[in-house]
Amino acid sequence: MKHIRITDVTTRIIGTAWRNLVIVKVHTDEGVVGLGEATLQNREEAVVAFLDAAKKRHIIGSDPFNIEDLWLRMYRNDSWRGGHIANTVLSAVEIACWDIIGKVLDQPVYRLLGGKCHDSLKAYANGWYAVERTPETFHQAAKAVVARGYKALKVDPFGAGHYELSPQEGKLSVSLIEAIRDAVGPDTEIFIECHGRFSAATAIEVCSELKPFRPSWYEEPVPPENLGEYQRVAQVLRPIATGERLGTRFEFWNLLTSKAVDIIQPDLLHCGGLLEAKHVAAMADANYLTVAPHNSNSPLCTAITAHFCACTPNFKIQEVFDDFQEPWLTECFNGVPRMKDGVLPLPEGPGLGVTLNEDVIAEHPYRPMFISLWDASWHKRFAKDLT
Repeated sequence: MKHIRITDVTTRIIGTAWRNLVIVKVHTDEGVVGLGEATLQNREEAVVAFLDAAKKRHIIGSDPFNIEDLWLRMYRNDSWRGGHIANTVLSAVEIACWDIIGKVLDQPVYRLLGGKCHDSLKAYANGWYAVERTPETFHQAAKAVVARGYKALKVDPFGAGHYELSPQEGKLSVSLIEAIRDAVGPDTEIFIECHGRFSAATAIEVCSELKPFRPSWYEEPVPPENLGEYQRVAQVLRPIATGERLGTRFEFWNLLTSKAVDIIQPDLLHCGGLLEAKHVAAMADANYLTVAPHNSNSPLCTAITAHFCACTPNFKIQEVFDDFQEPWLTECFNGVPRMKDGVLPLPEGPGLGVTLNEDVIAEHPYRPMFISLWDASWHKRFAKDLT
């Protein structure tokens, strides 16, 4: 078979209410174009600049079938290894290469990474609570989630909490979870998102008050850098989920050996791509841990993540934002699996099985913006306009 070569890498940026989505196209001399995504909130300008430099150093002229070689050169040969910006660019190019391979071979990507081991993918809702922080509004919003067919949902009830919560905020957070449990009934799973807000002492105190509502996990209870504090929290709270801010097997190794986590959450756009996520999942499997990948980006990322989940034996559940973003956003992408009755169907190929609607994308260009999870109304997901 003739070897094809990468000739260019280009980007399309989609401006949404709270972040710019960076879509990557890897072009080849045979006319086959692979899609990837390099969305990194509040860092999109740096990602695009890094990608432009990386394509000249490493990518153009490469064979997209030689993924391990290209990955190693991009990760190692710049000397400064890792970092969120570099890992995001690396992930986007790696994913786009798999899309190219799948298109050339006329196979969906998950069949190239081991084949399916699940017939459908259990899904949970996120982004659904962009309402006022009152028990009544959270109750109504949660009922709407289960009415759509979701059997699991995630929520950060803690406002703009940082290290500590006032007694009033603590009581409000508990009342929000109580209202959600009342709305969804006893059988719907509730995942508690902490966004790395708390000190270990606060995480233990606040999250312990939520135990009567039977959360299925506590996510990022403390900031991700200090594994010792994770271990301290894990002595009291279980199960713990984390990992969305980690990149590559090298960072996940420390987390897995800490014994402070029960569910790992690699983000396919930041951890090094599809094959690297498979490496991480295999390491987790050796520790009898499950995988619930982080997926808060575009619908393209939903499809990318679904390919990973379909061929990962220790897959637990997939995050879905798509039903709770701007309605026009789903129109930008054709072929993305959509949730029905609490599950996603397996994606269909070839490749990722996704094509772009360029006309709709053109209607929503890049705009300078900034969002902070420590603003009081962050959960409504409207970024500050910087124009």
